[in-house]
Formats: sequence, C-alpha cells, structure tokens
Amino acid sequence: MQLDPEQTHYLGRVLRLRRGDVLRVFNGNCGEFAAVVASLGKNRAELEVGARLVTSTESALRVHLVQGISRGERMDFIVQKATELGVKRITPVLTAFGVVKLAGERADKRLSHWQKIAIGAAEQCGRVRPPLIDVAVPLKSWLGSKPRDVNVDLILRPGAATAMTSVAAPCTKVCLLVGPEGGFSEAEYDDAAVAGFLPVSLGPRVLRTETAAMTAIAVAAALWGDLGPH
Repeated sequence: MQLDPEQTHYLGRVLRLRRGDVLRVFNGNCGEFAAVVASLGKNRAELEVGARLVTSTESALRVHLVQGISRGERMDFIVQKATELGVKRITPVLTAFGVVKLAGERADKRLSHWQKIAIGAAEQCGRVRPPLIDVAVPLKSWLGSKPRDVNVDLILRPGAATAMTSVAAPCTKVCLLVGPEGGFSEAEYDDAAVAGFLPVSLGPRVLRTETAAMTAIAVAAALWGDLGPH
C-alpha cells in the first residue's frame, strides 16, 4: 500500500514512525487492518497490510445530523466532534438565517475540507468508517427529498413542549435537525413539521449551534446508543 506525500509526512514527521514499525490502518469502507511500515522516504511511504482486525467502535444507532451551516471554525468543530461521537451521516444545509453562502467551486472546497476533518477525527478516536458528508443543499430542498429510512425525526427548538429525553427510542436511526447561529425561521419550522419532524428542547437555556448539536448527539447516544448502560 503506497501513501501520498501528506500521509507520508504525517507518518514520519508527526508520528515519527520508522521502517518496521507496526500500526493500524483503515480505508473508511472495509474496516481496520494491521500494517507494517515497509519503506519510508521524504515524499513516499509503503505499508505492508496484514490481517483484518475486529473493532467495536461503530455504534449500532445510526445518527443523521442535518446541520445549518455555521461560520468557519464552528462548522469544523461540529464535523469533528460529531465524528467522535459516532454520527453516521452529516448533511450541511443552507438556511434563511444562515450567514454562510456556498455554491459551485466554493461548496466543493468546503466539502473536501469537512471530509478531511472527519477523516482526521476518525483516526484520532479509533473509528474505521468516517461519516458520510453530503454536498450542501438548501434546507427546503432537502426536506422535500429527505431519506425515508428514519425512525425518529427531531428538530431542536428552544422552548419546545417536548423534551428530547422523553422521546421514544428509534429502532435503528434518528435524524437530528439543528439550526445555524441565527436559528430557524418560522417558515422553516413549519416546513420541518410538514416533513414529519418533532420539535424538541434540550432544557431551559438557549444553546449555541455547536453546543446544541453536540448535546443532542450525546443525549441520543446516551439514551439509545453506545453511551448508555445497555
């Protein structure tokens, strides 16, 4: 297995590995494998890939995060931490009150940037399958064609009558819809309701978008996923 210059630099300069050192590798699809550094140069490295390893870092609960796009580092933080918490899919959406506008080449670059963040986070936390990250789309368009294989659709809304902790457990999959810095418009809440989303709250305080997303994912994992007692 041959590595590109960026991966070679990480192996030699960051991890300070040498020829003959043992490590684990994953390709984001087939799982994790044992490997040995066969050669390591300045811009090129080769690994000898061995047996597939048994891992248990992927949650049986499938969490799909639909996130209103936030500014720079906030969105990067959300992608990174959502990966660490086991989210399976992230869909960035453009919303009425969102300040970030993406289209064309700029949207492609942001998608590539988020994918790299997710891969790095997966490497750090031991996941073998980084989350799927979709191309950014307008929220209204996504609601009109959203996946139908979800058991529970939840939209975070401050002051909602239903607490997230009181929602019945999904069979396999939950979709969490989280607004950007400015939240959702009333029209967007209405559209989400028509699409079958239940408004839920995370307590009496209004949370920042990145805090809300991480809290909702953690609550889902604690109630129904691998952070709970079961």
